[in-house]
Amino acid sequence: MDACAAVEREVDRVLLKFGGISEHADRVLREIILHIENLKKELEDAPSDHELTPEQINILKEAMTKVKETVHHLATDHRDLHSTVSKVGKAIDRNFIADFAATCREDVFANSGKIQLLNEVICQHFYRQGLQDVADELALESGVKTDAACREPFVELNHILDCLKKRNLDPALGWAEQHRNSLEAQNSSLEFKLHRLRFIGLLQEGPARQEQAINYARSYFNQFVGKHEKEIQILMGMFLYLPKGITSSPYSYLLDPEMWIEIYEVFTRDACALLGLSVDSPLAVCVNAGCTALPALLNIKQVMLQRQVTGIWNGKDELPIEIDLGNERRYHSVFACPILRQQSTESNPPMKLICGHVISRDALNKLSNGNKMKCPYCPVEQTPADARLIYF
Repeated sequence: MDACAAVEREVDRVLLKFGGISEHADRVLREIILHIENLKKELEDAPSDHELTPEQINILKEAMTKVKETVHHLATDHRDLHSTVSKVGKAIDRNFIADFAATCREDVFANSGKIQLLNEVICQHFYRQGLQDVADELALESGVKTDAACREPFVELNHILDCLKKRNLDPALGWAEQHRNSLEAQNSSLEFKLHRLRFIGLLQEGPARQEQAINYARSYFNQFVGKHEKEIQILMGMFLYLPKGITSSPYSYLLDPEMWIEIYEVFTRDACALLGLSVDSPLAVCVNAGCTALPALLNIKQVMLQRQVTGIWNGKDELPIEIDLGNERRYHSVFACPILRQQSTESNPPMKLICGHVISRDALNKLSNGNKMKCPYCPVEQTPADARLIYF
């Protein structure tokens, strides 16, 4: 935190100085432009055969000198600003460790197959962000094969999300109606929330839209009464306060702009679930997880170098310390063997016995006596070959 605060102070100095220089430059340039325009107007109004007097010549020379001095002062200010900006980089180098290579492995992308996989992940990230031109160019240069089936869902979803940012509900409503059965199967409330926003928008326009709002509610809310009866009753209560204005009513919270942020997030989540995609792109998840883990990894690496125990960091499938990435970065249940008290790994996965109890593969091997074994939790005898690998 101290390192971040030190860099932030340097950034604040840059912003303060930039603001002062910008304000000064705008004022000086406006004055010079006004002065030059006045001189130009006087010259245009003069007769065509008019000769400049010595005083007028001096005025023009003074104007040219002033312009040159102003340009010189602005260039000096720019150099001073560049010097202040360079101090930010020095503060970063002084307060942060730049040797990130100490925490990486060079063999991760050692072969062409892994590099190709990385390019595919980057392409998918660009498609998800709506940067189709960038993704197509990367796919062309890297040899990644993409088809229309991969691109079209992202194009449509990004178009709908852009419309939601502009508070245009029509594309999202059309998409929700088209996929109504699938959304209902995953217990989604997306379509109701979209109609709710449209209904609230009608009421916000005042009593003149009351009849239209009533007709809209009759047309669309009947299908949602089973799941959203309470919310519909609340929406109907807004009519009582329509003549005096909803903004001063108990229902004013329904006008909060957060409602639009919520619908944006709900649409993203439900649409990704419908397409079998994660809400966040795999590339973004990896980068965010790496940024979270990097400070702890750098610290432990420094400690290991000081104590000359670098050999501990040799495992290829696990880190030397536990790093908590938060609940939002936990995607799988963790199985701990009740016999050995160890978490399962790829080399030591959970195994289901025929009696239904689950232990780790190492525990299974330890309990086996030739071709026979007895479950440690019940008296069922069985053979180790009957155990089946399971996934959580």
